[in-house]
Amino acid sequence: MTEEKNQMRVPHNIVMNDRKSLSLTGVEEVLNCDEEIVSVRTSMGELTISGMKLHIGSFNRANGELKLDGTVKELVYADIDPQRRGFFGRLLR
Repeated sequence: MTEEKNQMRVPHNIVMNDRKSLSLTGVEEVLNCDEEIVSVRTSMGELTISGMKLHIGSFNRANGELKLDGTVKELVYADIDPQRRGFFGRLLR
């Protein structure tokens, strides 16, 4: 039962309103936060949000909800899961 619970992923969703605010679910940890870059670890991998005047309005670690304000320019996921890498990623480990 414990292994099954660990393998279940928390749902990860993003809702953006006019590129001025973001609501995220499935956030496990805030890795970095300044006015231009916010990096978080989600249930679907590491997510970097870049923009201007970014500010975390709230973060509830217990339920994985994060609210972010500011001008959003870019959302980028970094695939660090070795099983998601392509052929060359596995070859060059």
